[in-house]
Amino acid sequence: MNIHNIPQIKHTESGNFFLLAGPCAIEGEEMALRIAEKLVGITDKLQIPYVFKGSFKKANRSRIDSFSGIGDEKALKILRKVSETFHVPTVTDIHTNEDAAMAAQYVDVLQIPAFLVRQTDLVVAAANTGKVVNLKKGQFMSPESMKHAVQKVLDCNNENVMVTDRGTMFGYQDMIVDFRGIPTMQQYASTVLDVTHSLQQPNQTAGVTGGRPDMIETVAKAGIAVGVDGIFIETHFDPANAKSDGANMLHLDYFEGLMNKLVAIRKTVNAF
Repeated sequence: MNIHNIPQIKHTESGNFFLLAGPCAIEGEEMALRIAEKLVGITDKLQIPYVFKGSFKKANRSRIDSFSGIGDEKALKILRKVSETFHVPTVTDIHTNEDAAMAAQYVDVLQIPAFLVRQTDLVVAAANTGKVVNLKKGQFMSPESMKHAVQKVLDCNNENVMVTDRGTMFGYQDMIVDFRGIPTMQQYASTVLDVTHSLQQPNQTAGVTGGRPDMIETVAKAGIAVGVDGIFIETHFDPANAKSDGANMLHLDYFEGLMNKLVAIRKTVNAF
């Protein structure tokens, strides 16, 4: 995928990694605009190509009473407002074939969740919109197997596809990143490291996913050091009270400090 094909993306000549970042879920307009404003300021300052991330709906929930969204159209309109307000591209998850055409009217990148990346009809529906498609690697899949998911998009005459590693299951309640998979998947498509989801601790007895946010900087630094094309990070100004995935999100106050370090590492890597 040529990053220039993402509408409105800026700073593509900077030599930096590109960034997908934002809240796990769209909880409301004020929170989305607040987070976007902060992230756009940081990425403009550091010349990082940036895509705002926010899920319009959370379909993969542990419990039936878990937050799933504020309404599909309402959340999608907020994503469009973020894009129009700050002149940045946006990405959101889709879960059904019908979601693809609907979300494509509002966002620039359609993301296939890791649990659903083997669903051929869903991948094809996303590819057929002509939008950029981000394929999350299944927690249960090898890096090599993502070749076939990428090929499904290419076979739909859509070359705008990227792959995101979000960790691999390690036992029942932990995730691990195998950094050997990064160069493997880069043979198939531009490759992103989802730092925060890689630090989830799923399948907790309480029915709420846990996480290790204290390890975000460690995993992010390692990803840049091995040459990943992009970084994915979920962030919130109040993770403890976020309605989804708060246990593994980066506090918004720490975002600029981390980006400064990652940009410095990328500059060093580029020198070799």
